[in-house]
Amino acid sequence: MMSSPFPRSILQVAPRVVLSLLLAACSRGPGGTGASDVRLPPAGPPGDPAIPARVAPVFPAGWRLPAGQPATFAPQVMAVSNSPEASAAATEIMRAGGNAVDAAVALGFALAVTWPEAGNIGGGGYSVVRLADGRVAAIDYREIAPLAATRDMYLDANGKLTDKSVYGHLASGVPGAVAGLSALLERYGTMPLSRVMQPAIRLAREGFVVDTALAGSIARARGMVTRFQRSTPYFPNGQPLAAGARLVQPDLARTLEAIAQYGAAGFYKGWVADSLVAEMRRGEGIITHEDLLRYTPVWRAPIRTNFREYTLLSMPPSSSGGVTTAESLNILEQYPALPAYGSTRWFHLVGSAYQRAFIDRNAKLADPAFVPVPLAQLTSKTYARQLQGTISETRATPTRELEPRMQALPREPEHTTHYSVVDAQGNAVATTTTLNNSWGSGVWVRGAGFMLNDEMDDFAAQPGTPNMFGLVQGEQNAIQPGKRMLSAMSPTIVLDRDNQVLLVVGAAGGPTIITGTSQVILNVIQHRMTLMDAMRAPRIHHQALPDSLTFEAGGIAPPVLDSLRSMGHAMRQLRALVNVNAIMRVKGGWEGVPEPRRSGGAVGY
Repeated sequence: MMSSPFPRSILQVAPRVVLSLLLAACSRGPGGTGASDVRLPPAGPPGDPAIPARVAPVFPAGWRLPAGQPATFAPQVMAVSNSPEASAAATEIMRAGGNAVDAAVALGFALAVTWPEAGNIGGGGYSVVRLADGRVAAIDYREIAPLAATRDMYLDANGKLTDKSVYGHLASGVPGAVAGLSALLERYGTMPLSRVMQPAIRLAREGFVVDTALAGSIARARGMVTRFQRSTPYFPNGQPLAAGARLVQPDLARTLEAIAQYGAAGFYKGWVADSLVAEMRRGEGIITHEDLLRYTPVWRAPIRTNFREYTLLSMPPSSSGGVTTAESLNILEQYPALPAYGSTRWFHLVGSAYQRAFIDRNAKLADPAFVPVPLAQLTSKTYARQLQGTISETRATPTRELEPRMQALPREPEHTTHYSVVDAQGNAVATTTTLNNSWGSGVWVRGAGFMLNDEMDDFAAQPGTPNMFGLVQGEQNAIQPGKRMLSAMSPTIVLDRDNQVLLVVGAAGGPTIITGTSQVILNVIQHRMTLMDAMRAPRIHHQALPDSLTFEAGGIAPPVLDSLRSMGHAMRQLRALVNVNAIMRVKGGWEGVPEPRRSGGAVGY
């Protein structure tokens, strides 16, 4: 039986989601490679800061996530993710004396076991770190294109796009997660890898109970995963595991044990690497032993920008998240005060800021090792003032008027996952990781027990021509061997006026990662909402093309919706937008909130 910081009686009566509910009741400049220990002034003590009073928001009548609900509170440490078991793995490590980095690495490996649709060792991601002594760092362990990749590898004989960048062995980039988490731990952790991986190994070897959320995800993935491998732990004899069943993953446990014993070499060399390459050959994939041996994560200087009197630390390219968030908030900062949350003018201004930032995101951002990226311009307050000047107070500006040759947003990961961790000393880690689509490429590595990503679909498979999703992508994001595909992942740490950690936040949801993460930040800083209200507030999204303002059903009052349409906004309704997991410092400790639109767990003590 796995050990737990919670009483046996609770664990015996509470399934995965109920457990979460019970707990809730209780270099070279920005983006460049080089030196990562950028140092800010040290944080003050993490307890009892002068935090501005929170203001209760007013949501539209009938909105399904009413305001005023409590968050999980803990006085010392907090971990929040889409998996209660993985969040508990992080607090287990902190109880044993580890810091937030040790805990974040433990949580990352545990997610590969308990959240297999997105948590992974067969994909990649990004982490932003802020240590209590003032050091900040960012590590990029995004997947890269294999050496045998070519610009037109997903076109058929007639020049038409196929689905091979989405499904199957050819869709996978070289995984970076194991290298990235190992490097993060080595530089900033206090425990050996063999120790922090024990919760993940135990969860894989002994198993855990599948809840309704995971059972539903497994059932939806049946056709894709069983297409390439009929029998896996998720589909014994081809049938999906049901809620209440125990998911035991012996092959994955062996892989995790190899990594715990040998470090990253246990994944990129030896029998695990042999298994991955053999799987590639089975399905005509192109990742080789040389690709695995050459993979290296990149330390980068975080994007550092200010909104009002707060400091944001976020991820530079190859992620677009930090730059696009900074540009959006810089535009909004040009207004002395923003309109009331939920008003016509609020939706119009926020949507218009996103629209302009996404135009630049698509046209100017890519892997900085292959494409010059104008970070200074895009994060400049002066440039933001120019963009703010193009926003009309009375009408929506068509994207084509802003940029006649505007290219549509490249497709981004839709089933990513984010987790946030803080410890009692005030160290904080924000990590976003992905397989791209839910369950990645659908390929499970036989003998090693993990899913592979389909990140190659984040490249422009056919620059200048609409892909299968109707999106036109630019040459800057074309496929090249060894190149990192552009991402929207936005792990972010927000510091308050006293230079203390205020928020640790990030999201899953493709390009909506950027808008969802930044709206939670806006809600806390600008509208002074509690974290729970900031997370439950209705969200919007604008990504330039398609030229529409996307909103959540019931999230905009009917008169406001009519007014936005009369201004020329094409309104697009979805049931839910983006999957955020966040932590906020409050008087006496921390509050953690997993995404209220999904499943998850906030665990602390």
